[in-house]
Amino acid sequence: MPARTAAEKLARKQLLEEKKEARRLAKEAKDKERAAKGTNKTATAGTQKSEQKETKGECYIFGLSEDTLSHIICFLPSRDLGALTLTGRHFSKLVVESRVHFIMSRLQNPSGTKGISICKNQNDARKIIEQSYGGGETNRIRAKGKAAKEFASEFVSYARFLEEGVSGYGTQNFGGRTPALLPPFVNGRFVSVSPEHSLCRVGGGASSGAGGSGCASWGIGKRGQLGHGKREDEEKPRMLLGGIGYGIRIVQVSAGGGLVRVAHSLLLTSTGRVLSFGTGQYGALGHGFSGGKQLPDALRPRYVEGLGGIRCVCVSAGELHSAAVTADGDVYTWGDGFCGQLGHGNKTPQPSPVQVTEGGLADEVVSHISLGARHTIAVTEDGEVFSWGLGHYGVLGRSYTPFDHEPEEALLALGAEEAEVAAAAVEATDQAGTPAAANDRPQQNTAWDFDTLMEHLDMIANLSCLSNGASSFGTPYRLEDSSDQCIPKLIDSLEGIKIHGASAGHRHTLLLDEQGGMYSCGSGITGCLGLGDTSSQMYPMRIKYFDDEAIRIMRMSAGVDMSMAVSTSGRVYAWGKTEGGRNGLGLQNHRVAIPRQVRVASGDEEIRAVDVECGYVHSIIVALSGELYQCGTVGLGGEADGTNSSGKPEPVADFNIWHRIPEPKEEVKKEKWKKYGKYEVKGRRKMLTETFDSAVK
Repeated sequence: MPARTAAEKLARKQLLEEKKEARRLAKEAKDKERAAKGTNKTATAGTQKSEQKETKGECYIFGLSEDTLSHIICFLPSRDLGALTLTGRHFSKLVVESRVHFIMSRLQNPSGTKGISICKNQNDARKIIEQSYGGGETNRIRAKGKAAKEFASEFVSYARFLEEGVSGYGTQNFGGRTPALLPPFVNGRFVSVSPEHSLCRVGGGASSGAGGSGCASWGIGKRGQLGHGKREDEEKPRMLLGGIGYGIRIVQVSAGGGLVRVAHSLLLTSTGRVLSFGTGQYGALGHGFSGGKQLPDALRPRYVEGLGGIRCVCVSAGELHSAAVTADGDVYTWGDGFCGQLGHGNKTPQPSPVQVTEGGLADEVVSHISLGARHTIAVTEDGEVFSWGLGHYGVLGRSYTPFDHEPEEALLALGAEEAEVAAAAVEATDQAGTPAAANDRPQQNTAWDFDTLMEHLDMIANLSCLSNGASSFGTPYRLEDSSDQCIPKLIDSLEGIKIHGASAGHRHTLLLDEQGGMYSCGSGITGCLGLGDTSSQMYPMRIKYFDDEAIRIMRMSAGVDMSMAVSTSGRVYAWGKTEGGRNGLGLQNHRVAIPRQVRVASGDEEIRAVDVECGYVHSIIVALSGELYQCGTVGLGGEADGTNSSGKPEPVADFNIWHRIPEPKEEVKKEKWKKYGKYEVKGRRKMLTETFDSAVK
């Protein structure tokens, strides 16, 4: 084939360029046609990509002005505040700059329902922030690098502590998108005490967060109530092991026990599970019988399997019984019921949780519950109060049907006509096992309908408990106290008053309404009712001292013959028995019948409080900074109670509730190896190997 000339090559090159240009024009024509039809997807995609490049790495919330963001931070819950601090450094800096305003928004609201007035101005807010990082050598985890200057992550932990302590805002996570809210008032929000031991939320790790996710215990430990795996006393707070606070977040603690030298503890987790440990003799742990039909003690926290599929929002430990409130507002009780304190209509003890359905409580939505020595108080979401158990001294706050060992005599005390009707009903119940049918009712009083008859039977259920009582696990008997009430009943004298909180003590009860007013009933022999005398009260009476002084209460606690409360201004008040400095009013043995302020101070500086709990010979105050102050002492190692007490609140050394601290590790003691002849247990394998090698050679 002859070679192409230069002219032919030039002509071919021009032809290729013309074809290329034709293809380009055809493509442009197609693009214009698509654009005319409204299918310009290419241009839209290009625009979106360019917009994404411009806004890449920025959150839409950062488009707001800093003033707007600072205002939003003041009203964000600590849970959301912590989530936003992880979205960018810019937001963390804003949190640091807005700390003062955040504190003031929580602690300065005198016109609100609760009337919180702890923080007066910005200087007070700054001082509160500085104090919150105190507590001594708490071994808390400190931020490093730039974060050490900002303290953003640490402030979120303190914000959560502050919200729970002052606002009563706490959350649980049951697995849904929206977190479940805890009751606004519960005993044991941070700390709980029994006559022998103390429990307190503290610390926590990265997975559970700080702000009091773990739990520490101290005091007498002979019954395993401290949960450390041994029966030894602890003088200082010691954290529980087993992942508590580091994977298992604790939201409430409750220390139970009484003067009969038994004690147990309950813990509520953020997932609604209940842990218990301590004395198992009376079934108060809720673990049921063991394989050998025994009720053994639990030396470490153990889940209550009877509540495994139920989400709980509140727990309470009494002297010999325990209770829990579910997310649906149901009540479960277990333990010894020899005074009817379980509320099941009988005195039968329950080693495992059983729902309380008597007295119409199954139709109520219960918010929280509080257990005394031998009585139980439940508060509904509507602000109504139900009580049951031992009614001595008026601790139930209501009238009750007296019990007589002879049922016939007790029936006659009700009235002639009512006695005949009730006797006939009881007789029909004994014969058939169920109440008499409507057409079988006695004809002497036709005005009685079946519902009324059943209501009356509930009233007199304490006469014999329909032969279901038991003095111990399996031994039937009749009631032995005329004040025992086995069925929950509404305290009707509080009609029209919405109750916000309740605290059941050893033999008296305290109630708190939504306006911050306090009521008390029960035994006032030591002045623990705060009514100005030592008389007992059968019905709730309003404590006038707080009204006269224009004081509102936000937290309260009823102990053994003493009471304490925290006002909305952060001041602590106490009344009742003062022996041994148990409530911070001095060492002298007085009976204070009117509330008196307890001076909590660090040097010359007054310390404000957010919570208080009192037991038998000691009480604990939770300061606004997260530190603890203890009044009185529990005798350890055979010492008498109150031996080392100064009569005033003393700080618990190196302790702060909200500080994030590393997970403690259990110390494993190495055993010393023993020699048996020329063999040593530790080196037996090595010696055998040497013997074998020498034999081979």
